[in-house]
Formats: sequence, structure tokens, C-alpha cells
Amino acid sequence: MANGRGPSQSRRASDRGRYGRLSRERVLASALALVDREGLSALSMRRLGAELGVEAMALYRYAPNKDALLDGLVEALYLSLEERLEAEGGEDSDWRAGLHRIARTTYDVCLAHPQAVPLIATRLLAVPLARRPAAVLRDHERVLALLRQAGFDEATASTVFRAFTAWLLGYVSVELRPTVDNPDETDPAFRLGLHRLSPKDLPTLRETAASLAERGGPEGLAAGLDALFDGLTGGASPSAASR
Repeated sequence: MANGRGPSQSRRASDRGRYGRLSRERVLASALALVDREGLSALSMRRLGAELGVEAMALYRYAPNKDALLDGLVEALYLSLEERLEAEGGEDSDWRAGLHRIARTTYDVCLAHPQAVPLIATRLLAVPLARRPAAVLRDHERVLALLRQAGFDEATASTVFRAFTAWLLGYVSVELRPTVDNPDETDPAFRLGLHRLSPKDLPTLRETAASLAERGGPEGLAAGLDALFDGLTGGASPSAASR
């Protein structure tokens, strides 16, 4: 060959981008950073390749299609969750404390990457359990193991797991819903666009809109979890709750 390189050498050369040799971790981190800045609509193989300084084709060994790339973003969120939990270290006093810590850390990760959060719902609805990213499966394992090790039987642990997951992801989704209609407005009513809501048809919503615009924060998350756990277990020990 004129350039003295074989096919495998050419493939490796195409894998070297602006920041050096590509890796799955680097590709996913760059994709997440792009989505953080410009939203999901900005993400494409071509755009991500430009970000990394490679041709779009070089990315297909790390994400063979757009769906795989979106699943990779979910994986990146859960890897961030894992890293934060590991960095915190320590042992939780009981299953409630453990679930509270997982919930609070998940909340922090989601608020750090709000543009990517919708994928947690949409992609996990589209992907069967066994095909979910390994980091997602490890999160499921982490929650279920806490419950089983605490003494809950399989059925009760499954019930608590489903309720915990639903409250956590639902709470985060409500926290991240946009409520500001015009960020340049200083008048609260116009900032929220209350003039667009009919006082005749939606009087209660108009009256409550300002409160809805405030985030509940981690305190609201924790209070809801405690109410949920009390309702499911009656405040009893795991062995009593499982009977």
C-alpha cells in the first residue's frame, strides 16, 4: 500500500480523536457532556464524532446505532451514581438508611444532568430487564440486596423495590418539569405565564402554580420515602412485615 499501512492500522488510526484513543467511557462521557450543554435533540453520531475529533463511523464500535448510544447515556448516569456512592463509603445503619442514601445520590446525579434524565424512563420502558446496561442492573441488585439482607421475603422486597423506584423516578421527574414560561420576566405571574391559564377553567391551578414552581428538594424526597416505607411495612420489622 502507498502509505505502508494495512487495514487494521487504518482502523486504529481512525479511532484516534482530538483527545487521544477513543474508549467507551470517553465516548459516553462526551455524549453526556453534549446533551448537558445542548439537549438530547443535539445528539447524533455525526455531532458526537465532531466533538471527539473523529469520523462518525469510528463511533459505531462503541455504540452501533442511536438507540445503543441513548442506552449508553443511561449507563453513564448510573455509572456516575455508582462512583458517588463508592466515594461516600461507610456502611448504612439499616435498610431504610441505605435506600435513603441511594435515593439522595440518584437525585443529585439527575439534577446534575437534567437533559438526560428523560432517557431513564423512555429507554428502560423500551429495554427488557436482562438487556439493560450493567450499571442499571447493579443498581437494581443494590436495592434488592439491601431489602433481602434486612429480612424481607422475596414478595415484600419486590413490592418495596417497585414502590421505591416509582417514587424516586417520579419525584425527580416532577422536580425537573419546567414551570417558568418567560425567564426574563421579573413579575412572578408573568414569569410563570399565569395569564395563559384560564381563571375560569383552572382557578386552583392558577392559585397553586407558584407553589408548584418551587422544588421539594431532598427533604421532600426523604419525607415521601418515609411515608412510603411506613405504609408498606406498617413500621414493623422486616420479618413481621413479610408475614
